[in-house]
Amino acid sequence: MEQISMFDDREKNAPLASRLRPETLDEYVGQKHLVGEGKILRNLIESDNISSMIFWGPPGVGKTTLARIIAKQTKADFVELSAVTSGVKEIKEIMNGAEQARRMGIRTMLFTDEIHRFNKAQQDAFLPYVEKGSIILVGATTENPSFELNSALLSRCKVFILKALEEDDIKEMLSRAVKNPKGFGDMNLDISDEQLTAIARFSNGDARTALNTLEMAVLNGKVNSDGSVSMDNETLEQCMNRRSLLYDKNGEEHYNLISALHKSMRNSDPDAAVYWLKRMLYGGEDPLYIARRLVRFASEDIGMADSGALQIAISAYQACHFLGMPECDVHLAHAAVYMSMAPKSNAVYKACLECNKDISEMPAEPVPLQIRNAPTKLMKELDYGKGYIYAHDTEEKLTKMKCLPDSLSDRRYYRPTTQGREKAVKERLEKILEWKNS
Repeated sequence: MEQISMFDDREKNAPLASRLRPETLDEYVGQKHLVGEGKILRNLIESDNISSMIFWGPPGVGKTTLARIIAKQTKADFVELSAVTSGVKEIKEIMNGAEQARRMGIRTMLFTDEIHRFNKAQQDAFLPYVEKGSIILVGATTENPSFELNSALLSRCKVFILKALEEDDIKEMLSRAVKNPKGFGDMNLDISDEQLTAIARFSNGDARTALNTLEMAVLNGKVNSDGSVSMDNETLEQCMNRRSLLYDKNGEEHYNLISALHKSMRNSDPDAAVYWLKRMLYGGEDPLYIARRLVRFASEDIGMADSGALQIAISAYQACHFLGMPECDVHLAHAAVYMSMAPKSNAVYKACLECNKDISEMPAEPVPLQIRNAPTKLMKELDYGKGYIYAHDTEEKLTKMKCLPDSLSDRRYYRPTTQGREKAVKERLEKILEWKNS
């Protein structure tokens, strides 16, 4: 009796997210595109035709829970392996145990959270056991498996993409938590629909964050004289002081967000540019990194259409250096809006690309004699500088002297557009070329 009481206390004191972990597909919230009626993963589970797979999705969307449900429904032993604390030795020990279980007709599902943290040797250790069917490997990752998993292992696993939960899904789960005896169903809790909506919105698709926030709010709620607990908005706001957005400065989301910022500015969308900029800053990105990308954008996508963009970008970088966060966010936003609204030209960028191609594919020809420097008598005797014409000595401030190597004498890399101030540059270049060819 005492042991049962202690067990019940442990269950009661377990975190809310643990107490309410779904045990069947019908209790599972979200991922209807995978486990809804008639969907592929549900069909595989119900037909007991599961093979090794990778669950790719953001934190708190139910990757571990879904793996446990699959193991239970397919009557497989569930073994959990940590990518942080386990090495090749531990992997092989588990595999040997799974192989012995297989010979006795028992299947083993090996769930590996954060599988992308395993190095190549550790990932390779899974291969023979996955191929033999000793285990059903279920790996969970928040990173793009195409980048983080060995191709040999990835080719042997089916990848399922789990999406961030919808606000309605989160709210449904919170409502269950309030009513379920495993949650707060035995408590006389006064919490409004609007408060549940606020928590759902704050969680940003993360079920764990939503349940942890609800639990914190309830534990800090006001206990009334009749034993009921009421939730006031001030307490709830304190529990939702800061939301942690999915952002890994070295991972895929980092590149997704900087790509979104760059392409929003290129598409002349200042609202989207400011949004993605602030998302990066909110996720902890170094403001100087963003400033450097703005400097690059100023020449790559605006160029001669508005050379002032480069000055704005460099000024924003200096402002970030002087002030740092959080004050420098407005300077970055200033620059991002300017880049978005500036006329666009990638003529300078294209000139660099075409020139790179010629340099990499064609012979490295010597500098034409007429534009070589001749600081010594020997160099002059070798005709260095012979035929050079000083442009400032001419009335037009131009010469017809060739400056490119002979094999590239007619090559044009820079082709100005008619955007912004580059239109005047285009007109001037056309006049210069016409004069040189006359």
